[in-house]
Order: sequence, then structure tokens, then C-alpha cells
Amino acid sequence: MTAAQLDAAPHREVDHAFPLLHTPGAVSAARRRVRGVLGGWNLPPDAADDVLLVVSELVTNALVHARPPATLRLWRVPLAGRRAVHVEVTDPGPAAPPGSSPAPDPDEHGRGLGIVTALSARCGVRSDPDGTSRWAEVLAG
Repeated sequence: MTAAQLDAAPHREVDHAFPLLHTPGAVSAARRRVRGVLGGWNLPPDAADDVLLVVSELVTNALVHARPPATLRLWRVPLAGRRAVHVEVTDPGPAAPPGSSPAPDPDEHGRGLGIVTALSARCGVRSDPDGTSRWAEVLAG
């Protein structure tokens, strides 16, 4: 995929929102839906894989820690002269204060947000009166 092809595609106006059910199949369902969107965006395979892993980790985090209902959104954005995919999971609850949750067992939990940080050009948390959003931007070419 060339930069011209990425530039030719619409960006922020293509906003995909998926409600997340707090059910055992929610992560795989979100991945399937996002894979379909990414296929239409013609991302390089390695970038699509990174986006899907970020989606998995942010959705899992929401299902474990967030207050339902949560929503997954994604869209394309320019980032440092390149294109990126913005992935965001929002729930109506407040952000947890630092250190408020018990230390997770490192063999089973607790690596997800580290994975998101490693795969993202930028990531963070945004809180407002309507809830909390965890977001990441993954370079897409």
C-alpha cells in the first residue's frame, strides 16, 4: 500500500462504533468486526495484526475492569506525517485511581496495557463526565 492510497481514503469521517457485550465471546466478536473494517482499509498485514492485538487488549481490559456498557470505536488519523488507526474503548465509569486495583498475577494478567503501549505510536486514558476512554494509535503504513 502506498502513502497515496492511504491519503486517498477518508479519515476521521469513517468512524466505526461497536457496542461491547460483557459476554465470553465479546473479544473474538470485536476482532472479527474490526478485521472486516481493516480489510476495507487495505492496511499492510503487519499493521492490521498490531491493530487487532490492540483491540483485543483494550476490549479485554474493558470487560474485566470497566462498567458496562462499553463501546469500541476506530477511525483513521494522520500522525507525524503518516497514517494511523485510532482504537478507543469507552465506558460510563470513572477512571480507576493509580494503585487502586490489586497487583495482578503476572503469569495470567496485567500485561495487556504494556502490549498496547509497545504496539502504539501513542496511547492514553481520557476521562470526562460521560465516562472513561482508553485509546491507542497504531501506525498503519
